[in-house]
This record gives sequence, structure tokens and C-alpha cells, in this order.
Amino acid sequence: MSFFSQDFLEFFKELAANNNKDWFGANRKRYEKNIKDTFKTFVEKVINDLKKIEPEMAVEAKDVIFRINRDIRFSKDKSPYKLHASAHVSKFGKKVTSVGGIYFEFGPEKMAIASGIYEAEKETIADIRNHIANNMERFSKLIAEKNFIQTFGEIKGEKAKRLDKELQSAADLQPLIYNKQWYYWVEFKPETILQKDLVDILLHHYKTAKALNDFFAEALA
Repeated sequence: MSFFSQDFLEFFKELAANNNKDWFGANRKRYEKNIKDTFKTFVEKVINDLKKIEPEMAVEAKDVIFRINRDIRFSKDKSPYKLHASAHVSKFGKKVTSVGGIYFEFGPEKMAIASGIYEAEKETIADIRNHIANNMERFSKLIAEKNFIQTFGEIKGEKAKRLDKELQSAADLQPLIYNKQWYYWVEFKPETILQKDLVDILLHHYKTAKALNDFFAEALA
């Protein structure tokens, strides 16, 4: 079944040209019906299907969906609303992005799916670097796995300029040890959200990322 209508994309296109509280207030019922409620139903379906893979996943849709309101406290852009709907489904909810799970955002410019380690504390980064250095052969096989490359391409992320001396020789062999993030991101045409196999697409990406996410989870255990 298809969860989303064309108005899901049209709403955000119109919001881009009218990103203010007056316009949003006038279109709130439309937002509630065609965006918020529809996206929540979709996320609930994704969570229920992921529980078959991760039985310990006990989150609800409200735990993983991001608000449409932007945090404008420290931003020069004072537009109050985001131009997409997004969620990060993991057993820890949306607030923990230093574990795997699956992130997705749907908007009129693109549909994006991501996984991996996006934000991590200093200690977490150190643990992951050491885990890679101590398991170089296994890590190399995971990132070279054919399905992973076809689905996500490569690991992305900001890199450090310097490393502790004890990691330098390992980093010369595996430059990803320099990373401060280890995430995988892929984009699709926005019309992809209208497809009937949208849940299957999300599940495929989750399953493809799982082995590498499990590797990172070992470092954080």
C-alpha cells in the first residue's frame, strides 16, 4: 500500500514559500491530516516490522519522530518550520544518534535514508577507533561487502586532523580511524515516498546497515 499522497510533497513546497506561523496556522488541519498523522502511521508500520528483526525494540512513534518546529535560538535563519518530516528509529529513540537504527527524512527536494554513528561523545569516538584498530580485517570486510556498497556507497563523516600516537600506525592502514562520525547516507527522488514498497526500501537499508551497526555497538557495549 502507498502511505503518502502527492499533497505530502505539495504541502512542504508551499511551506517553503510561506514559512511563517500565519500560513501554518491556516493550514494546520491539512498538516495534521496529510503530514503528521500519515507520517505517524508510516513510522508505526516501520517500527512493527523492525521488531521482527530487533525484538528488544520497545519504542513508539512519538519516541522517534522529530518535531516540525526548527530550533532557531542560535540560527541566523529564523524560519520556524522544517521543510521535511523525519524520524530516527532505534531502540533508544530519536535522541540517541550515537547508535545504529535508521534515520529517514521525506521532503519535496529529496527522500533520504541514513544509519551509523552521526553524533558521539569524545569517549565513544575513542572506543570506536580502538575497536576498528583491534579488528581491522573484520572491519575492512564489512565496509567492502557488496550489498553495503551497492546500497550506501561508503562511510561518511567529519575527520580529525590528529590522532593519539598509538593509533597512528593503524590509521595509516585504515583512514576511517580518523573519523569522528561513521554514517551512511543515501538520497532518492522525492517521489519515492509515493511508492507502495516504501516500507520494504526502509527495511532493506536497515538490514544492510545492521552488520556494521552491530560492529559499532560492540565498541560501545
